[in-house]
Amino acid sequence: MSPENSVGVVAPRRAQFNEPLRLQSGAELPGFELVFETYGTLNAEHTNAVLVCHALSGSHHVAGHYADDPENVGWWDNLVGPGKPLDTRKFFVVGVNNLGGCYGSTGPLSINPESGKRYGADFPLVTVEDWVAAQARLADHLGVRTWAAVIGGSLGGMQALEWSLQFPERIRHAMVIASAPKLSAQNIAFNEVARQAIISDPDFHGGYYADHGVIPTRGLRLARMVGHITYLSDTQMAEKFGRQLRHGEHKFSYEVDFEIESYLRYQATSLPLSSTPIPI
Repeated sequence: MSPENSVGVVAPRRAQFNEPLRLQSGAELPGFELVFETYGTLNAEHTNAVLVCHALSGSHHVAGHYADDPENVGWWDNLVGPGKPLDTRKFFVVGVNNLGGCYGSTGPLSINPESGKRYGADFPLVTVEDWVAAQARLADHLGVRTWAAVIGGSLGGMQALEWSLQFPERIRHAMVIASAPKLSAQNIAFNEVARQAIISDPDFHGGYYADHGVIPTRGLRLARMVGHITYLSDTQMAEKFGRQLRHGEHKFSYEVDFEIESYLRYQATSLPLSSTPIPI
């Protein structure tokens, strides 16, 4: 992609909200912070803002790259920028890291003001409804009364749907990609397997792993492998996990036999390190 098609160097921003946020669980956050990035310019009428909602393992870093880390390109960089579908010559695009995320917004790794220690497993459960409620406060902070569009894929698409339900007067378009209003029973079962992989990791420490200076990496790897299987169509499954022998013959050993093994190894080493799992 040529430089003129990129938003270029970007930097995350941080917004502090001191008003309490009542969550769907009944718990209350006395205050919270959201980390976000913006691309393009908000017009005088404040009518050209587009919110991009991330999926379960995503972040606020939607486009561009960081000055000190040029290889860290935003996860939707191919869609956001001059002349791209989300044209930053026309739109003011916002990406935000949700509550409970592991990229700077208030979450399990944040300090609990009541205890002076990291929240860990004491961080309250958050839902899609809670994320959207927090995003609405960010919109107020940015001076955005109505989004031109809210867009997202997977869990991000669920947020776009929730915007249309919770704040229908504040959204002109909802773009829901590869998403649904709720999970299937099978998907819930897969999520439980992924959850058990994380909490059974000896480094999880009941959710207080940060106090021990460790991360449950092994459990996270297994959880990500399980999750990735649920993201693929039948055609993609055949491409990634098809029964194509690597060496043209069966070998009865623990070494790589089918392509599936090398692909799973790749997925296990390319996942982002998360904090405690968040129910969807």
